[in-house]
Amino acid sequence: MNERGGTILVTGGCGFIGTHLCHALVNAGQRVRVLDNLSSGKASGIPDSAELIVGDVADANAVAEAMSDADGIVHLAAIASVERCNTDWVTSHRTNLTGTLTVMEAARDAAERALPIVWASSAAIYGAARTLPIAERTSPAPMSPYGADKLGGELHGRAAAEIFGVSNTALRFFNVYGPGQDPYSPYSGVISIFAEKLAKGDGVTINGDGQQTRDFVYVGDVVRALIASLDRLLRRRRLEQDATFDAINVCTGRAVTVAMLAETLRDLTGSAGQIDYGPPRDGDIRDSVGDAARMQRLLSIRAETRLEEGLRALVEAGQDVAAQTG
Repeated sequence: MNERGGTILVTGGCGFIGTHLCHALVNAGQRVRVLDNLSSGKASGIPDSAELIVGDVADANAVAEAMSDADGIVHLAAIASVERCNTDWVTSHRTNLTGTLTVMEAARDAAERALPIVWASSAAIYGAARTLPIAERTSPAPMSPYGADKLGGELHGRAAAEIFGVSNTALRFFNVYGPGQDPYSPYSGVISIFAEKLAKGDGVTINGDGQQTRDFVYVGDVVRALIASLDRLLRRRRLEQDATFDAINVCTGRAVTVAMLAETLRDLTGSAGQIDYGPPRDGDIRDSVGDAARMQRLLSIRAETRLEEGLRALVEAGQDVAAQTG
């Protein structure tokens, strides 16, 4: 059921995931407004019909302006680079946690009945979980400031629902990939970096033995989870149900080794680049794969895109960009 109407505010809508989401919403006939400070995203990436407000997600006035007459919020604005969060601790905290609280407070005050929020949490809250696959009931143990801020957001999200009537859903993204990730950005994951190097015929170096596992989830499936979560909260609001907080993994439930990832990308790019192995990174998590059962039960969706299919889309998009710029 499509419960959307009016305007949906997307914070961080000019970023990688946000751009894909905005296009999906507009293609579905939805009015979209974007709040983004353009520190990492590009205004040219969003649909022409989307309204853009350039502003900081931790600026209460900018958030209140952006939320005016909105019907729901998807909050994606963040400093998602773990390395940058480590080196610029307080500034990233302001964006990642204070920004989330600013959005929640504005949602509380924006309408007679608080506006619902779907927002990006992260599998980083789990840290090095001992039991796989990682289900939502796993005790959080973040190993980075980024993960700590996302966990803090979830604690405030629960309080926002209980005390202030702000229904919100935290989606715990695992390793998101897909077309549009900039391999030169500090926010990019290993996939876009490997794909770009291999496409040029260069070699890649894997930190460690390559047998560490990850749960790689395609951006199109992430967008479907965001929209399904938003529709679910809007339906609850229309039915005047009690405010709720939920945390939901967004993942495939399938473990992929980093070596397998690199080999698949080499095949898809037709590259002769060599795959080398270096020393493991300090603090690197050995295995991370999510349990997708709750996503399937609450949102009635599953991550349908197989890894090879998603990687092929990423590689072909990169080839198109290279042809246009070459």
